[in-house]
Order: sequence, then structure tokens, then C-alpha cells
Amino acid sequence: MNPETSLLSLRGMTKRYPSVVANDGVSLEVAPGSIHAVLGENGAGKSTLMKLIYGAVQPDAGEIRFQGQTVQVRNPQVARQLGISMVFQHFSLFHTLSVAENVWLGLEASESLANIRARILETASQYGLDIEPERPVHTLSVGEMQRVEIIRALLTNPRLLILDEPTSVLTPQAVEKLFVVLRQLAAEGRSILYISHKLHEIRSLCDHCTVLRAGRVTGACDPRQETDASLSQMMIGSLPPELKRHEQQRGALALHVRGLSLPAEDPFGVDLQDIHLQVHAGEIVGIAGVSGNGQRELLAALSGEDARARADHIQLHDQAAGRWGPQDRRAHGLHVVPEERLGRGAVPSLSLAQNLLLTRDEGVARTGWRGWVGWLLPQVLHDQAAELIRRYQVKAGGPQALARSLSGGNLQKFIMGREIEAAPRVLIAAQPTWGVDVGAAAQIRAALLSLRDAGCAVLVISEELDELLALSDRLHVIARGRLSPSLNRAEAEVERIGRWMGGQWQSPQEEHHVAS
Repeated sequence: MNPETSLLSLRGMTKRYPSVVANDGVSLEVAPGSIHAVLGENGAGKSTLMKLIYGAVQPDAGEIRFQGQTVQVRNPQVARQLGISMVFQHFSLFHTLSVAENVWLGLEASESLANIRARILETASQYGLDIEPERPVHTLSVGEMQRVEIIRALLTNPRLLILDEPTSVLTPQAVEKLFVVLRQLAAEGRSILYISHKLHEIRSLCDHCTVLRAGRVTGACDPRQETDASLSQMMIGSLPPELKRHEQQRGALALHVRGLSLPAEDPFGVDLQDIHLQVHAGEIVGIAGVSGNGQRELLAALSGEDARARADHIQLHDQAAGRWGPQDRRAHGLHVVPEERLGRGAVPSLSLAQNLLLTRDEGVARTGWRGWVGWLLPQVLHDQAAELIRRYQVKAGGPQALARSLSGGNLQKFIMGREIEAAPRVLIAAQPTWGVDVGAAAQIRAALLSLRDAGCAVLVISEELDELLALSDRLHVIARGRLSPSLNRAEAEVERIGRWMGGQWQSPQEEHHVAS
């Protein structure tokens, strides 16, 4: 492709950090009206490259040409003035401000907040990304925060739109609506740089693909002419291992929720209504649903972050646990992987070794992490973190690397590994493979199945329907704070689950089918 006719042309883009070369002489061309995928495993340098284009970080070497002109993208404001907008994998939202105020910060100061509210409602309705402009961001689920980021980017009317894992917490229906929008933008002559680990999305949406491995360009293709297997081979150098599962007898009831009803603690939250749920030892139970339908409130109630339930409404190994806090529940074998990696799953400013202590404090004496006088043993923490990094193939600068220095997928692998290796009796995992590449996703899913086979009770809350269908022995759907009856894996058809996501499981036909 001729750089003079490209919308975006990169030449020799290089970015070095103390422990890694994130981008090593990367060059690529993006044509006007193209939906161009950048594919690579976790830590390949995709997000860093996008931040270089957007001005969020500065290159050590290389040239950026935009619309035929060499440009210096000193910061995101310059990028937006040029016509470049980006939706980050890790959200850049102020939690104490409203949706409208967050969007307003990224737009022209001359536009009134009232006008921004109106434009948000119009865009949300047009693209199926419903959101309330007045809601404080701290009350939103991860999926709802993603909608805010996408709307904010669309309101800048970009010539180049960069999307970093934009569908990782969207339902299949919402993904299709987003794709309609993106294809319309491309038809108008706009270009899209698209990062995703969902190979079927890339094949369906994109017309060109650049592959990165270890910070370098290793190939390019038309993804429409490839298969998931061939793209995976290009990305990670091999095919992901096949997920192997077998039927087994479930054990004793480990987690029992009976008639749980809780009013939302914030005005924009979702009330939980008469939730009934059972998870036995040796089974994986999945919960599907559109983001913002009570998943966040249910997770808080199950983890102990919200301890307002009646004691007997949540039972853990036949003990009334509804009033227990997180520490007491962990002491009885309940471990949780939250959907928010930075801030809840890990402390950004602490090292990986130090982050081990977040959810394993009760096991310090058991694992020998304390000395005989009660002091922590840093070397033991270091060795534990190093083993997790090795076992889960986490790309990091070692156990002392700060959590915030990891790519999203690598941090997710570390957090999942931390909880899995703690040998929980009950594990609740929210969005367990959010933002991780196909190889890492297969590894995490295999580890969850191994936990289940070892007798752990596993509850997976995910908006990845394919993931739930691959993992779950039984499946529920959550909609408007209510939980559907459970479906056995063999009964969980995509069409039915999609209908249930709208709360339509109480029709006579459905009740008869479930009862039978």
C-alpha cells in the first residue's frame, strides 16, 4: 500500500521499557475505509502500539503519517484534533463523575453539558448502547463502562477509531449491533484499528490483519480468507490445546443461595429478587446475562462485600454465611476473581509478589509465608509469584513487576492463577478470560475444569456465551435482578439463552420444558 494514499502510515515504531521492548520497529498501513485488525497474544505489543498512535505514550523511534502528513502526536488531545479517537481496554473514566460529565471532558469545551446529555441519549439509542447520562460511573458494571467509552469515542466523529478489545464484555446481540455501526463508519470512509482476541470477530468484521509477536510484525493477511485455526497459528505459533472435559458425579452442596432479595445500595443499581442458586462440589455452574442485570450486585452478595443478606439466605458448606465478610468466607474456602482487574483484583502500585497477599492472608502460616516471629518472608513470596508467572506463562518483568505494568491479559492470567493455586473449595470467577488471547483462554478454562474435577465448586459469571457453553455443567441466566431456572448443558441452546436474557423464561411453554 502506498503511504501517500494511506489514512495512517507507521514506520519503524519502537517503544522500550526497562524490562521489555514493547514495539520493535513496527510498520503498517491503514487504508481509508478499512477495518484493520491487529492480532497478537498477550504482551505482543498491540496496546502499546495503539497508545503510540493515540499519543498516550511517546515512541523512542519511528514516524507517524496521518492523511499523508508527518505528525507528532504529543498527547491524546492532539490525536482527537487530528481525527483519531480510541477506546481503551482499561477504562479512562472518573468514577466520581457522571456518564455525561466523563463524555464532556473528552469533547470541545464550547459544547454545553445539556447538549452532551442529549447527544449521548441519541447515540445510545441509535447504536443500541443504552446508558443513563446522569448515572455516576462508580455505579456502572464493567460492560456499562465499556458502553460509555464507545459512545465517547463516537461523539468525536473520528476519521480513525481505535478499539482495544471493545467487545470483551458485550453480549452477542450487542456485538452484532456494534458491528453494524463499525461497518457503517467504514462505508463512510472512516478507518478502524481493531484489537480483539476473538478470532471469529476478526474474520467476520475485518478486511486486513497485521500480526504482532514479541513486539514485531510477523505477518499480514486478509482474515476473511483464513480460519480460526490458521489465525491462531499465526498469532501464537501453534494451535490452542483442545478443551477436554468429561462427565462426573457432583458432590456435596457447597454454595446454597435461598430466596436472596436485596435492594440495590445505589439508585442506579439492580435489586436482586428471590435468587435461588446451588453449586455442588465437582461442578461448574455458569451465569449468563447482559451486563448491568444484577451480576455486580450478586457477586458482591456472594463474596461478602455486601453482607446485608439474612444469614441463612447464603449458605457455605451448610453454614449460614449471609452476614460474613470476605475474610470469613475465604477462611471457609471461598475465593473470588472480580471482573475489575485493577483496583479490585490487584493493587496497581504493588508488585505481583505483594499482590499475592490480597486474598491469601489466611493461608500465610499454612504456606510458610511468615517467619516464626510473624514477619513476612519476602523470598517465599517472590518464589510463589515466580512459580505463578512460569506456570501461567505471564509476560512480566518478574515477581517485583508492578501490577499496572502488565498488559490486561497477562494481569488476568496472574489473578486467575493466584486464586486457582490457592486450592479453593468454592471459586467464583467473573469474566475469567476477559481480554486474554486464545492460548491463555484455553489454559484458564482447562485450569477451571481441573479444579472442578478435583472437587471444587465453581461458579462462572460471564458474558462470553461460548465460554459458558464450553465450561458449564449447568447454566442460569440473570435478567433484571432475577435468576432463571437452571439448564443442563445439553439443553442450553443459544436461541433459548438469548430469549432468556430478556427475562422471557416464565412463559407456559418454557416452564413446561424446564419442568420436564
